[in-house]
Amino acid sequence: MTEGTPGHRMTYGGYLQLDELLALQNGPEGYSPAPCNDEQHFIIVHQAFELWFKLILRELKEAHVLLNQEHVPEEKLPKMVHHLERVTEIFRLLSNQWKVMETLAPQDFLAFRDKLGTSSGFESWQMRELEVLLGLENSQRMGGMDPLEHMRKMANEGKVSASVLSDFEATSSQPSLRESLSAWLARTPINGSLADSSKDSEIVEAFVDDHLEAMREHGEQVIAHIVAIGHGEEAPVRGRIEAATVQAADFLRPEGVVSRSRAGLLFIESYRDLPLLAWPRKLIDSFVALEQSMLLFRSAHARMVERMIGRRMGTGGSSGVDYLDATTKYRVFVDLWAVRTLLVKQDNLPPVDDSTFYGFAAND
Repeated sequence: MTEGTPGHRMTYGGYLQLDELLALQNGPEGYSPAPCNDEQHFIIVHQAFELWFKLILRELKEAHVLLNQEHVPEEKLPKMVHHLERVTEIFRLLSNQWKVMETLAPQDFLAFRDKLGTSSGFESWQMRELEVLLGLENSQRMGGMDPLEHMRKMANEGKVSASVLSDFEATSSQPSLRESLSAWLARTPINGSLADSSKDSEIVEAFVDDHLEAMREHGEQVIAHIVAIGHGEEAPVRGRIEAATVQAADFLRPEGVVSRSRAGLLFIESYRDLPLLAWPRKLIDSFVALEQSMLLFRSAHARMVERMIGRRMGTGGSSGVDYLDATTKYRVFVDLWAVRTLLVKQDNLPPVDDSTFYGFAAND
């Protein structure tokens, strides 16, 4: 058959390999009896999750390649934002996908639940790799579980392939997206000073001091306003406002030393209208939106499971809904959320030194 003849033409089904794809919804080889309608629905929904996880990992790894380098070209920031925004939209879609699962009545699920054996969504190695790639700390996980050791154990037991373990180990051996982002933020030019400039430490220290002073001044304005309109007594209000400033100082100077990464983050968020900081600020917000979409996804998952099985133990032996609820407290990009507490209105901000440094670049 020659190229260009009807029999050689690429078809929709051939391009998507639909024959192979649509043959994968009947359970493992030798599975008996064949899945009923409800069980096939369960299989299809979870297979769809794993397909989306595959794309999520691809998008985040592409973003990681761009961010995990000593010098990140400014023109690459929009591409990173594009990858993150796509992942955010996927997680929003997946949150709604749990609504399809909710059409499965509790009794309908119980009819085939025992056939799952000890299999559990916790064993989704793509979700675990995703968490590692983002930078979720083991200390946040229930029981401080080490996902890499868990994956090696599953590989030794023949429950995951050697290629899956190899990919997982490769991801675990690299700086996470959170760590790469922190390193990038630490290189933020602050008041015109670069991280390797001779007087950078003095300039960054002065920026931190000026911002904390701006917070104190703004706090005095807030105290005066609240007292003036009769919404509180000065002493308790002052205590809360001053405590926030102390927390801000601790955030910017953990263990008494300025964190240049956090200072850079604060500088970008405070002076977001400067042209040079527009895309950095967009990148930061893209990470926040991504984490928010993941939190909503986890919350929707927990509520769907509670609706279906109540507080039963999970099929894999986990605490079920209690475990899923614990995952809704996971935070990866903690600093990106915390810095919002430190922001003051623009009128209270000290002026930027060397503001022309942050202007638009243009050819004469």
